[in-house]
Amino acid sequence: MTELTNNQKDAPTELELTGRVVGDYRILRRLGRGAMAEVFLAEQQSLKRNVAVKILQPELAKDQAYVRRFHREAQAAAALTHANIVQIYEVGNSNGLHFIAQEYVPGQNLKQLLNKQGTLEVKLVAAIIRQVAAALYKAAEQGIVHRDIKPENILITATGEVKVADFGLARVIAQDADGMNLTQIGVTMGTPLYMSPEQVEGKPLDQRSDIYSLGITSYQLLAGRLPFEGDNPLTVAVKHLNTEPERLEKVRGGVPLPLAQMIHKMLAKKPDDRYQNASELLRDLRDVQKALGSDAFGSDPADWSIVELASLSSVRSDGLKELSTVMKTSAMTVYRKPSWGRSISRFAVAGVICLLVGGGLALASRSPNLLDGVAEPEVPHLPTSEEQFLFAMFRTNDLDLEQRPRYFASVVRYFPMENNEENRLWGLRAMQQEAIILLKLKRYEESLSIFQKLAEQREIDVEAKAFGYAGQAICYQELGRRDAADQAFATAHKEEYLSIIRGTDEEFLQQFLKAYGQLTSKT
Repeated sequence: MTELTNNQKDAPTELELTGRVVGDYRILRRLGRGAMAEVFLAEQQSLKRNVAVKILQPELAKDQAYVRRFHREAQAAAALTHANIVQIYEVGNSNGLHFIAQEYVPGQNLKQLLNKQGTLEVKLVAAIIRQVAAALYKAAEQGIVHRDIKPENILITATGEVKVADFGLARVIAQDADGMNLTQIGVTMGTPLYMSPEQVEGKPLDQRSDIYSLGITSYQLLAGRLPFEGDNPLTVAVKHLNTEPERLEKVRGGVPLPLAQMIHKMLAKKPDDRYQNASELLRDLRDVQKALGSDAFGSDPADWSIVELASLSSVRSDGLKELSTVMKTSAMTVYRKPSWGRSISRFAVAGVICLLVGGGLALASRSPNLLDGVAEPEVPHLPTSEEQFLFAMFRTNDLDLEQRPRYFASVVRYFPMENNEENRLWGLRAMQQEAIILLKLKRYEESLSIFQKLAEQREIDVEAKAFGYAGQAICYQELGRRDAADQAFATAHKEEYLSIIRGTDEEFLQQFLKAYGQLTSKT
């Protein structure tokens, strides 16, 4: 979120909205105030959920060109649905109040956390980089550059879930060319601290600029100070252009050298010398995590969420979606530092994938015949359950929805979950993906069967149970079995389960809330 401050001398009178209704939202209390907007906690009356409502400052609302840009950019950002992005629900105007209704994230931003702790643990910083990079990957797919990645715009919950806020809003400020005095709304001083060199020079920006800003933020989280400081914005801006930051591993002992090297690569002056996209950054982070181990670096790579694993794919939004390249890259880069045994299996995986891709392209290019559609080729059997799951994730990016379930089903079929815990981990994730896809296909009975199995898992398999109960509720509602739906919704609506779904699959959460709203509206 935009930094919330209440100490600006010339700030206009605060809006008194507590108790009022703005659109579909009943204002509960003020959360804070920023340069652009005042932020309130509100209840969305139709869905009975808490949301954060940003009300545009009245002074800014007088500028119609700004208002149009405010709405346009917020609408573009609303298309970003991702576990690590604060979801925008609605952009509107109610009785002259221009507002954005968005996901309410209980917790604090990283600036507030830094103010309390000074520096953060290496393990936590690694988790923050991973989740923010996954968000940037998603944004880049949609052609969106944040332009204002900084601690104030990165929110973190008590459970360590990270959310990036204000996608699109920074762009509103950055692109303003209608004579607005930016100094008056308090944005000039803060921005240069995290600006990329090309941003300082006013050049066109792409996702590499956001990666630089994430590098500045990461440096600050570990060192307890920024790499570049000065008495005024111009001094800081010049340092971004010409000064190399002091080596992070020297500033703070105990920072693993591979992680410090990663962050300094993010801080390269020339965009071509940085990671070219968030996927490259995530792959390096995963390799570092594998090399250092979970004791030194936090969670094991197997603990990465589905959306983070999906971000490892080299698929870009510029149209270069050559299937063979995707498959080769995903197979060769997930494991860069394997053992000799793993090396053999890695090349075997690459070979199988290339054969599959080659065969697939050949099939796609030939003329149809009478045997088309009679039988689909068998899903290849890869060496491990993890590789089988990753293959399903990457392979299904380029398949019709109807073809995807069997790829995820192959994980459990080839690697029985009762054999070991690794099979169980990836098997449950595969079942979850298969059930969600079947749900999208409106194959409710098949989907319900899998969700029921997920709900029956052990108590420690909380994520599986959360999706299992929520999925059952949706299926029962769609099948018209209202009593069963009501019971499933009651179980799934626990905050423990909702928080897990919210942090893993925002689109599925919205589907659950929509079905819940339909059920309650009929009672």
